[in-house]
Amino acid sequence: MPFVNITIYEGHAKERKDEIARRVTDTITEVCKLPREAVWVVFNEVTPPDWYVAGTPGKK
Repeated sequence: MPFVNITIYEGHAKERKDEIARRVTDTITEVCKLPREAVWVVFNEVTPPDWYVAGTPGKK
């Protein structure tokens, strides 16, 4: 069973996450020839100040 863990900035709308999860699920089921029920997608939302790029925290 594929488990996809997606880490994003907090605050994305549910509709956007629904679309991302649907597309990821579609792609994995197509490539791996698996039923949709076998694919799990989880979002981890991180506050911008806790997300560092090149040693610099993100901004709200």
